Amino acid sequence: MCSSDLEADDGVVVVTLDRPDRLNALTFEIYESLAAWFRRPPPDTRAIVLTGAGKGFCSGGDVEDIIGQLFARDAAGMLAFTRTTGELVNAMRACPAPIVAAINGVAAGAGAILAMASDLRIASTKGRVAFLFNKVGLSGADMGACHLLPRIVGQGRAAELLYLGDVIGAEEAYRIGFFNRVVEPDALLTEARGIARRIADGPTFANGITKTQLDREMDVSLPAAVEMEAQAQAICMLHPDFREAHEAWKDKRKPRYQR
Repeated sequence: MCSSDLEADDGVVVVTLDRPDRLNALTFEIYESLAAWFRRPPPDTRAIVLTGAGKGFCSGGDVEDIIGQLFARDAAGMLAFTRTTGELVNAMRACPAPIVAAINGVAAGAGAILAMASDLRIASTKGRVAFLFNKVGLSGADMGACHLLPRIVGQGRAAELLYLGDVIGAEEAYRIGFFNRVVEPDALLTEARGIARRIADGPTFANGITKTQLDREMDVSLPAAVEMEAQAQAICMLHPDFREAHEAWKDKRKPRYQR
């Protein structure tokens, strides 16, 4: 994958954005290659850790490689670009493996979106988040932010982040619910990997159902959600992992879930 490193460990894949000299800023090629990877991760992938090399997680779209070129585009060209960036979010949410963002530094603009589109967000005490779009004359409605962010931090907090574009530190991001956990910098990858390991060691089929339903149930009524979950859970009950969990409980051992 362009400008990123992959590291696999028995179902856990670490994806590292690898442009530390540019704070891991995204280019046209990186948007497309990341989306393609999340659409088709390796078959045995059960959990993903997404992080950045160096001092930052991701500073957003590269000002030199993207912004400058956009001014030469017409309306159709602009729309083609914004659809490309949105496809990365769609790919992350459609990816069956849960994604744990390990936020080691600044996550700004599209970098904040990558964190938002992940399933869990673990940050170091140096982690910072900024939805900077209004600082560059653009709407906060970018890459699904107006849909996903209120569901993470609430409508009022999302409005504040998107209207003001302020940089918020790790403790504030944790306080409002954007970060799930905050740890010391030298413990970040260990913590993120540990959470990913726990997910990967769990029931892969059922975890995939959970991720799918968390997305699908965002915009349906409670009765519709209850029915969707009744069907989803019935499917899980027919899967061999359900019986394996019961047998493991009777035998006082850890379950051996299907991979």
